[in-house]
Amino acid sequence: MASEELQKDLEEVKVLLEKATRKRVRDALTAEKSKIETEIKNKMQQKSQKKAELLDNEKPAAVVAPITTGYTVKISNYGWDQSDKFVKIYITLTGVHQVPTENVQVHFTERSFDLLVKNLNGKSYSMIVNNLLKPISVEGSSKKKVENTRWDYLTQVEKECKEKEKPSYDTETDPSEGLMNVLKKIYEDGDDDMKRTINKAWVESREKQAKGDTEF
Repeated sequence: MASEELQKDLEEVKVLLEKATRKRVRDALTAEKSKIETEIKNKMQQKSQKKAELLDNEKPAAVVAPITTGYTVKISNYGWDQSDKFVKIYITLTGVHQVPTENVQVHFTERSFDLLVKNLNGKSYSMIVNNLLKPISVEGSSKKKVENTRWDYLTQVEKECKEKEKPSYDTETDPSEGLMNVLKKIYEDGDDDMKRTINKAWVESREKQAKGDTEF
């Protein structure tokens, strides 16, 4: 139904509503009035939407520039070695020798370095290593700042992870102290039965020591 016809129906319902006196009739007319108003509103929205679509179709198409560098791949596979003066990082990238020198960028700090290889076979490659085990010479790129010291790990994180796997006691300390550390470790990690067993053994050991001191 056209908007003009709906508008005429609305005006007529308003006239009838003004003249109606019975509640049931007024309720029916009021409901019909709301229905017609909703239809008119929907018609107007549809008309506005079509107008907006026509305007959008008249706009010139956007020009999208082609992306030539592709995406960046994170380098996770590498090897490393060291001499008395240098720590060397080995990375294999097929075809890297063919890219221009300026496409290979390395940035060093005292305790980190990051590598970026741009536009290699349509991709970029990145490697970032933070928190190196020891300070390095930024000017010398790969020269260690403190010579004649050995790197057991490449980063501080690797060192801390490996040290956590070591036993919590020191075998070079006093044997009795080492034993106490072992018992403490077992007690902390054990269940309730294990803790009761260790407590009982500890009490009995103390009692025997006390008796031995009394006899002497």
